Amino acid sequence: MQDAIAKAAALVEAHEYIRRFENKLVVVKVGGSIMDDPATLRSLITDVCFLDAVGMHPIIVHGGGKSITEAMKKAGLEAQFVQGRRYTDERTLAIAEHVLVNEVNKEIVDTIKGLEHNGLGLHSLASCVVFAKRLFLKEPAAKAGDPDRKIDIGYVGEVEWVNGALLKALVEAEYSPVIAPIARDAAGGKLNVNADSVAGHVAAAVKADKLVLVSDTHGIRTSGDAESLAKHLSRSQIDELVSSGVITAGMLPKVEASITALEAGVSKAHI
Repeated sequence: MQDAIAKAAALVEAHEYIRRFENKLVVVKVGGSIMDDPATLRSLITDVCFLDAVGMHPIIVHGGGKSITEAMKKAGLEAQFVQGRRYTDERTLAIAEHVLVNEVNKEIVDTIKGLEHNGLGLHSLASCVVFAKRLFLKEPAAKAGDPDRKIDIGYVGEVEWVNGALLKALVEAEYSPVIAPIARDAAGGKLNVNADSVAGHVAAAVKADKLVLVSDTHGIRTSGDAESLAKHLSRSQIDELVSSGVITAGMLPKVEASITALEAGVSKAHI
C-alpha cells in the first residue's frame, strides 16, 4: 500500500511537469563514465524516451572521450592534451570519428529503436547538422605589448553554425536526433568538437526550453568543500568562480555551453 501511495504521489508531481513541457524541446548531453556502463547508459536513454513518450521533444548530443582514448591506446597512440583540449592529428581524427559515429552514436540510436522510438543519428558520415571552423588556442605573450601566440591543436573545431531548422523538422516528425560531435567545416573537412560546446550551440539553435548536461561529476561547487554544491548560480557568480579558478578543467566547457544556451534564449541549463 505504501508503495502504491508513493508511486501515485510521484505521478501527481510528474503530471505538472509533463503538462508544462508538452511539445517543448529539451537538449540532453550525455557523457562521462555513463558512456562506459551499458546498463547505466540504457537507463538514461530509457528516461529520454520517456520524455518523448509524454510529449516532449528530446535531442541527444553525446561525447565519448574515454572510448577514444582507449581506441588510441590500442592503435599505439598516446593522447596529448593542450590546455585541456585533445590534440587531434589525422589519425586521431579518424579514430575519434569511428568511435563516436560507428560505435557510440550507433549504440544510442539502436537503444532508442529497441525501445520502440524513432532515433536518428546525425553525424559526419551521414546528415551533419553541426558546422565549425578550426580552433586555435591562445598563449599569453611573454612580454607586455607583444601579441598573444596562437597554438595549433590540429583538427579541433569551434561551432560556427547548427542547422536548427532541420533539427526542428525532425522532432516535429517524431524523431529523436542523436548528434555526434564531429563537425564539417566550410570546405567539407571534418573537425572534432567538444561535445558540451556542441550541446550548448544545439540548444541555442533550436531555442530549447532546457539544456541538460549529464555528467559523472557532482555539479558546480563554490569551493573545494564537497558540501559546497551550488543549486542555482547567476551569470555574475559564474564569472567570479571562473576568474578565481574554482570552475576549471572539465567543468569549464559545461559552464560555457550553459551560458551559450542561456544567452540565446534557452530558459534553463542544468548540470
